[in-house]
Amino acid sequence: MPVSPSSSAQAAREAVARRLRDLRKEAGLTVVELADRCGWHHAKTSRIENALTGPTAKDIRLWCTATKAEGQAEGLIVQSVNAESMYREWRHQVRGGLKQLQESSAQIFRQTKLFRVYSSTLVPGLLQTEGYATGILHTAAAFRDLPVDDSVEAARTRVERSRVLHEPGRRFVLLIEEAVLYCQMADVDAMAAQLGYLLTAGALPTVSLGIIPRATSQRGQWPRETFHVYDDRLVSVELVSARVRITQPSEIALYLKAFEQLRNMAVYGAEARQLILAAIESLR
Repeated sequence: MPVSPSSSAQAAREAVARRLRDLRKEAGLTVVELADRCGWHHAKTSRIENALTGPTAKDIRLWCTATKAEGQAEGLIVQSVNAESMYREWRHQVRGGLKQLQESSAQIFRQTKLFRVYSSTLVPGLLQTEGYATGILHTAAAFRDLPVDDSVEAARTRVERSRVLHEPGRRFVLLIEEAVLYCQMADVDAMAAQLGYLLTAGALPTVSLGIIPRATSQRGQWPRETFHVYDDRLVSVELVSARVRITQPSEIALYLKAFEQLRNMAVYGAEARQLILAAIESLR
């Protein structure tokens, strides 16, 4: 089963820290001696070796020079950058507002040909209507105590970004748990509009919309954290505190395995439409 995204990101940081510690020991240096050669306090060496602080490119170059391992510096810098980019705290991402956060995903959307999304909680962003998206983003702004609530503008940007659904040469395989249909994140009219749009979007030739019924017996996979797979090169997982970007092929393979097992439990076509219609009926 997929490992915890936060654990995965921390493990990547620890791998860099472990290699730096090994270089110090191979050079026969103590923590204090290495710190003296690098020109910083020995506590910084300990924080880096214990993966409490991510080293900068300059830190790694100084470390490798001090341990006479200059040839390993560039490789470690790349590894460290990848590790740090896996785990991006939400408070940094939303600093420019929710609208900017939506725009930040535009590039990966343009580069992706096959989108695979599994959501156990909400309608995937690609299928969200403006009213539903506004409700979600307003809740997010309130939860994070953002100084500016630009949820209306952010929702418009999200819907605009979703026009990728109609661009040629792309495919979308989207899975949701049936419970998503009953998670009311907007008023009744907005929810009805959102559920109605699922009927329309699910009929698009490029979209495969699967719904995993609540009554599914002997599930092969329990409901997982919501995750997005962009082609076979990136998995994005959204946690309460962070967005985790997973690029390790072995870990991407685990998410793809989970996705296929979840996909095999879903219903499609007429059966999926019946589940959506039942959710619409429940709003009355």
